[in-house]
Amino acid sequence: MNRKKVYRSFIVSVIAFLLILMACHSRKEVYFFTSFHEPADRGLRLLYSDDGYHWTDFNTIFLKPDVGSQKVLRDPSIVQGPDRTFHLVWTSSWRGDPGFGYAYSKDLLNWSEQQFIPVMAFDTTTVNVWAPELYYEEETRDFFIVWASTIPFKFEKGMEEEYNNHRLYYTTTKDFTTFEPARLFLDPGFSVIDAVIVKRGSKDYVLVLKDNTRPNRNLKVMFSASPHGPWNEISEAFTGFLTEGPSVVKTGKEWLIYYDAYGEHCYMASKTKDFIAFLDVTDEISIPKGHKHGTIFKANRKILKQLKKFYRN
Repeated sequence: MNRKKVYRSFIVSVIAFLLILMACHSRKEVYFFTSFHEPADRGLRLLYSDDGYHWTDFNTIFLKPDVGSQKVLRDPSIVQGPDRTFHLVWTSSWRGDPGFGYAYSKDLLNWSEQQFIPVMAFDTTTVNVWAPELYYEEETRDFFIVWASTIPFKFEKGMEEEYNNHRLYYTTTKDFTTFEPARLFLDPGFSVIDAVIVKRGSKDYVLVLKDNTRPNRNLKVMFSASPHGPWNEISEAFTGFLTEGPSVVKTGKEWLIYYDAYGEHCYMASKTKDFIAFLDVTDEISIPKGHKHGTIFKANRKILKQLKKFYRN
């Protein structure tokens, strides 16, 4: 065998080995989807999936809420840190509380003592703290938490009632012990809630959000070179009327955006490669009945096996 053939054979072997490694790695991970059912005082639920399209519910409660004046658990968001700890934040009250709930776990089974994080306590007129969403920035090792709050008479409004005129705020933390003071994250000139940060690459970020104004109440996207913003180029709506709670996950080269079409009492999804063109793929997904919006994350398959064993699902 000549040198060229040996070299080609070597390259083919290396590529095949890398493909096997990638396949093995993908099989080691599974998708999880945080969830809750109404009434929201029951607690944290989880769905799981092999492909990100078809989901199974554990049909159990993983964490029952015991913080906040109303002690609900809505809009649960989980992210796994570099030490493999799962961090969970959630809406703990509809109105009247200046913060959100927080707990952590190593296995999604055993949870820490719950804490109430009063991020908006600096302004006693704050109406609410809704849908805290977690995002981890690897480059700076910061956890971002973005939520929606209304401070009456602070911002211009359209048809919105004054106590429903939301803007987005955020804080960052490295350890969930010390938090940076809450700051305004986005004022797009209208009421906005349900924001998800998506990183496509270095200095390339997308924000998926709900335009919560009365004429719209649909999902749009914005773009930035930093997770801190500024966010620019707000898009036209890519969902219909009365849609909210986006959850974003990458499958292959495409992004899936799940959302709650609460006007139609169903869950829907769109697919995109560039966050400019969107394709409705609702017919390709399956979501258990009663699921309410949370976030999607990946975890080692061993976690899933442990949970299945414990709950005998």
